[in-house]
Amino acid sequence: MVVLGIETSCDETGVALYDTRRGLLGHALHSQVAMHAEYGGVVPELASRDHIRRLLPLTRQVLERAKLGIRDIGAVAYTQGPGLAGALLVGASAAHGLAYALGVPAIGLHHLEGHLLSPLLADPAPEFPFVALLVSGGHSQLMRVGGVGDYTLLGETVDDAAGEAFDKSAKLLGLGYPGGPEIARLAQRGQAGRFQLPRPMIASGDVNFSFSGLKTAVMTLVNKHPLDDQGRADLCAEVQAAIVDVLVAKSLAALEDTDLTRLVVAGGVGANRLLRERLTARADARGCTVYYPDLEFCTDNGAMIAFAGAKRLERNEQEDGLSFSVRPRWDLEELTPPAAGLAS
Repeated sequence: MVVLGIETSCDETGVALYDTRRGLLGHALHSQVAMHAEYGGVVPELASRDHIRRLLPLTRQVLERAKLGIRDIGAVAYTQGPGLAGALLVGASAAHGLAYALGVPAIGLHHLEGHLLSPLLADPAPEFPFVALLVSGGHSQLMRVGGVGDYTLLGETVDDAAGEAFDKSAKLLGLGYPGGPEIARLAQRGQAGRFQLPRPMIASGDVNFSFSGLKTAVMTLVNKHPLDDQGRADLCAEVQAAIVDVLVAKSLAALEDTDLTRLVVAGGVGANRLLRERLTARADARGCTVYYPDLEFCTDNGAMIAFAGAKRLERNEQEDGLSFSVRPRWDLEELTPPAAGLAS
C-alpha cells in the first residue's frame, strides 16, 4: 500500500509517499523559517495561510518524483495534533477531502509519534524496546518505547524546552530565528568555559528537565558584560555546552533507570552536532547504542507521518466517516495501543 503523509503542525509543510513494500518513495518539505524570522517566531495565521499555498503543489511534486498518479495512493495519513489549530486544520481537511475523493482510508497521527518512529526509516533501524529523547522547540521528553503505540513518559521539561532555550538565548544575543542553528554556527569559533552557565536539574535525581534558569543566566550575562564578536561566540559555545550536558546526563540516566541499551534521538535539536558527538561517545562507553534519524528527518516532515500512518494501518486502524477534528493539545500517552485500535 502507498501511504501519503501530510505534516502541517507548525511552520513546515511536509508531504511524503511511503510504500509498505518498497519503503520511502519520496518526500518534499517547505520551511517557513524565512517568513517567520522577521517576527522572531512563528505567527500562527501566516503559517496556516502558507500551508494552504504549499500543500497541493508539494503533493503533485512528490507524486511526479515517484512516478505515481493520484490513484496510486492507498491511504492518507496526516498530523492530527498537537500543534497550531489552524495549521492542523489545513492538513486534516486536505487529507480527508483527498481520501474521500479517492475512496481510501484516512488516519490522523500524533506529531510526536511520527518523531519517535522516524529513526526506523534509517538503516540500521533500532529494535523495540528503546528509550527515546524527543528534543525540539516545543518538547523535551524522555520516553520508553515498547512498540508502535506503546509509550511511557519517563521525564519531561518543567518549563522551557531545549529548543526554546536555544531560541530565547539567541534572541538575547541579537541572533536570528531559529536560534539553535545560529548558536551552533557561532559556537564553532567560540570557547565554552569562558562564561559559566548553570546546568539546571542535572543532578536532580530524576530525568526531568528545566531550561528557563539557563535563559535567565544568559540574560544576566548579556546585561552585565558588553560582548564583542569573540565574546558572543564564547557565550554561544557555553549555551550549547550547557544544554547538551543536561540532555546527555538525563538520557544516560533514563537508560540506566530502564535497564535498556538502545537510545533514539528525535526532533529538531537532534540535528545538533555537539549533542550527537557527546551522546554517542558517552553511550558507547557504557555499551549502549544511539540511533538518530537522517538530518533531513530531524525537523518536522511528511515522511515520518507517512511511515507512522503505514504502521498504524497495518493494524487495520483508520478513521470512520467524513467528520474529523484536530487536537492542538494531545498527550502522547493518550494514544491507544495498536491491539485495541485508535479512537476516531
